[in-house]
Amino acid sequence: MKVYIDLVLILNMWLDFLIILSVSLILKRNTTIKKIFLASLVGSFSTFFLFFNINSFFLILLKLFVCIVMNLIAFNFKNMKYVLENIVYFYMVSIILAGFIYLIKNNYGLDNFLNNFLFLVIVSPLILFFYYKKTKKMSNHYNHLYNVELYYEGKSYQFTAFLDTGNKLYDQYKKRPIILVYTKDIIFDYAKGILVPYTTANGKSILKCLEAEKIIINGNIEKRKVIFGLVDDKLNMADVNMILHSDLIGG
Repeated sequence: MKVYIDLVLILNMWLDFLIILSVSLILKRNTTIKKIFLASLVGSFSTFFLFFNINSFFLILLKLFVCIVMNLIAFNFKNMKYVLENIVYFYMVSIILAGFIYLIKNNYGLDNFLNNFLFLVIVSPLILFFYYKKTKKMSNHYNHLYNVELYYEGKSYQFTAFLDTGNKLYDQYKKRPIILVYTKDIIFDYAKGILVPYTTANGKSILKCLEAEKIIINGNIEKRKVIFGLVDDKLNMADVNMILHSDLIGG
């Protein structure tokens, strides 16, 4: 199989550019396209290492050195933690990209070098874009998850809660924020409960609410006399059984 050294350099620079750009977006680094391009240009010259008879261990050290230089060019130096985080994410994104490429090529078996070149140039940005979007979505999701301990009638109940900024439910009597809870362990008692009218996409309904003695959010935020509404159906999120109100954690 013929190997075109100029295309190998261009491909290597293109992949390095995409990887560094992905790291910049994921970690929200303040850099420029010019710096990313310059870093990927430096990284592309590491391709020449493959044409020399270099000890494997020494080759790893050379590649690590080039990786450090690339990240310093792209993101500058602030402190060691900052640099290490950039390098770790650089390798993580590289492994993700390499794994996807291997999986696709293994299934479709592209042997021709030019076909491989075109395949990598076109598919690589799509893979990294998908990875970035999924990472961002997961990050946003898990940043809104909380562990909540709810106390009602002397008993403690554990919940995984999602902070929903769209939850604007208040009881109409004292204008207290209402959290939504799915559980079969707490039975609604009309003698102690509060019926709160609310509007859904399907029309108006009544929410059965109780007053908790207190809730503790993530072990350090304590709120007393919190109103919680009991919902009949499971919430449409895996492992989430409570919807928090934004007023309970400072808006």
